[in-house]
Amino acid sequence: MSAPVGRRAAVLGHPIAHSLSPVLHRAAYRALGLDTWSYEAVDVTEDGLPGFVAGLGDDWAGLSLTMPLKQTVLPLLDHVEPLAQVVGAVNTVLVQGAGSARTLVGANTDVHGIVAALREGLGPERRIASAAVLGAGATAASTLAALAELGCTAPSVLVRSVQRAGGLMRAAHRMGVEPTFGPLEDGAAVLGRVDAVVSTLPPHAADDLAARLTVSGGGAPSGVLLDVAYDPRPTALHARWQDLGGTAVRGERMLLHQAVEQVRLMTGLAGPVAEMDRALEDALARS
Repeated sequence: MSAPVGRRAAVLGHPIAHSLSPVLHRAAYRALGLDTWSYEAVDVTEDGLPGFVAGLGDDWAGLSLTMPLKQTVLPLLDHVEPLAQVVGAVNTVLVQGAGSARTLVGANTDVHGIVAALREGLGPERRIASAAVLGAGATAASTLAALAELGCTAPSVLVRSVQRAGGLMRAAHRMGVEPTFGPLEDGAAVLGRVDAVVSTLPPHAADDLAARLTVSGGGAPSGVLLDVAYDPRPTALHARWQDLGGTAVRGERMLLHQAVEQVRLMTGLAGPVAEMDRALEDALARS
């Protein structure tokens, strides 16, 4: 399938200077021979998003969205794909058609990225029966969908404030999953007993939990950890999990796999995983 030439794409968020999305997408364009495609990082606030979206021209192929825009964008779209609708979070906007026929479509590739990253630790066939999620934001909602795809529909969700988890509770209801909610400080007693743990907390927010983490009986954690944060590298939680003998997947693996799926959606061509992976590792080594 031939991809159109001379297209633009960008990652939007606030702040955005730290984003590695340009590294990934530009590497994909080089590998795919899309020499006239461009990809930038643009700092856009929630207040500035409607104006930016309204100003998209016909040369745009799509947008990647990071926090705090994954939910803000929903009312600005012409169509939201079912997975993104049920999760309640869009991290990918596709610009389809042109002129008066142009349509903005919202999609979610975070679920794909989380599943693929966990698969690196779980193996390709393993299903999970139990899981824990740290955090209650948009990425936590995508995590609930990913865990359900892997077999767990009743994970534990550990949050800093249950009163602020209403959005995640509503997303869980739409998905038909039934998580139990509890305080983050109880996590040290829970994490070592489940098949998978996904931390969606911001950098350093899980450091205190990591310092208190133990496994009953002194063995290794039984499950796989994915900490979606990747700064510092490794995070305190990732390092502690490995010190205890557990299997941990680095957060940039989720970033890689969700970007591979974004490239496919925006260009119509399969994302070149090896080339994107190599560019990501080189960028992280330089940081």
